[in-house]
Amino acid sequence: MSIAIPVPNRLARAGLWMQRHGKLIRGVQWGIVLVYVFLIGVPVMLPLPDETAHILNNLTVFAQFTFWGIWWPFVLISMVLMGRVWCGVLCPEGTLSEFASRHGRGRAIPRWMRWGGWPFVAFAGTTLYGQMVSVYQYPKAVLLVLGGSTLGAMVIGYFYGRDKRVWCKYLCPVNGVFSLLARLAPFHFKVNEDAWRRSYHTNGHKIIPVNCAPLVPLRNMKGGAECHMCGRCAGHRDAIALTSRSPSDEIVKFGATENNSVWDSVLVMYGLLGVAIGAFHWTANPWFVATKTMLATWLIDHNIMWPFETNAPWFIFTNYPDQSDVFSWLDGGMVVTYILGNGLLLGLAFTLIFALANRAMGPWQTSRFNHLVQSLIPIAGAGVFIGLSATTISLLRAEHLPVYWANDVRATILAATTLWSLWLGWRVTGRHARTLGRRLAGMVGIVAALALVNWLWLLMFWIW
Repeated sequence: MSIAIPVPNRLARAGLWMQRHGKLIRGVQWGIVLVYVFLIGVPVMLPLPDETAHILNNLTVFAQFTFWGIWWPFVLISMVLMGRVWCGVLCPEGTLSEFASRHGRGRAIPRWMRWGGWPFVAFAGTTLYGQMVSVYQYPKAVLLVLGGSTLGAMVIGYFYGRDKRVWCKYLCPVNGVFSLLARLAPFHFKVNEDAWRRSYHTNGHKIIPVNCAPLVPLRNMKGGAECHMCGRCAGHRDAIALTSRSPSDEIVKFGATENNSVWDSVLVMYGLLGVAIGAFHWTANPWFVATKTMLATWLIDHNIMWPFETNAPWFIFTNYPDQSDVFSWLDGGMVVTYILGNGLLLGLAFTLIFALANRAMGPWQTSRFNHLVQSLIPIAGAGVFIGLSATTISLLRAEHLPVYWANDVRATILAATTLWSLWLGWRVTGRHARTLGRRLAGMVGIVAALALVNWLWLLMFWIW
């Protein structure tokens, strides 16, 4: 006979409410889909805004502020505060992908799609391409990048899986980032393994299986990295309940075993702290301008003029002459080189720092290396939020609203997440070091990495 786990708190009851009101949640999802389609589709058909356009009198500016000023920055915050509720309850791509899968071919997921490097490649590629076409500024670029991703989600859903979110699990450009940040959330759906085993004794009562759309193996689910927090599994086998936890638990307890992939480390070091920082930096970096000027002078002196041509179509490099915003081949090439070079150099720097820290703690262990890198997740996520919120601040400034507080907020976020990463690092090193000396040696590497991250943001917002 099954013995039910107690449901004494509001969190567990909230999870059960989500399970019972699945149709309502699906209705909310389709409402978000309609808003999403409207905001990426309609502005493309309108003239580009002029200097008199504002958030409240121009749909294009309103959509720009919605997507890049509010939507994406605060989706990142939601991952840390509530786990992947966005994915399971609100994301239009997930909804459309699952819908297409429900009515599609239902083919087996191919082996190439299961490659662990896709989260990094998709994130880095989307970030780079978004800068090439100025996705934060122009509706056609938004339609191409976001709409293209949504179309990809639907196509993959149509061909592969059955009632599953195959795109979300393997190919979504932000799946890896969301997986990292959700490990910091103070809530998750916890599996009671004892209750699960007891549920096998059903006395002939049939247990209806749960359709876990993101393909999480529920019985062995540890933490919230892959869970979409949709609530469908709440109460399943009297063994799954929405539960609170310490925001450090998942990284500290499971970071060396369950969630220990070299690709997670690559995404943190070369993606969030490399390519993403490069994408935010290049517009403010005076060295970038100086280097481009020097190269342009050399090209002119050698009568090499084709790099100054501005005939690249808008879907390759930004090309909006009426807005006086056109990339030459030199401009575009410099942007691509800067972002990729920044990603490579910073990624190598962080790799070296953590490799030395890992070795200082004892014989080389890849699992320990990956675990140490995970201590930077708080500040890595904060960096992406701060970078995206620069667009928020620019749009608010254009509305003539006071933004004098922006740098104080940035400094507070960086200080808080630096301390959080230090605390995670201290706990992570404590799980691997046998002596205080080796633990402190590991902490030296974490401190060095945090110093480098803070210096990069100091350059962008306080020095350049």
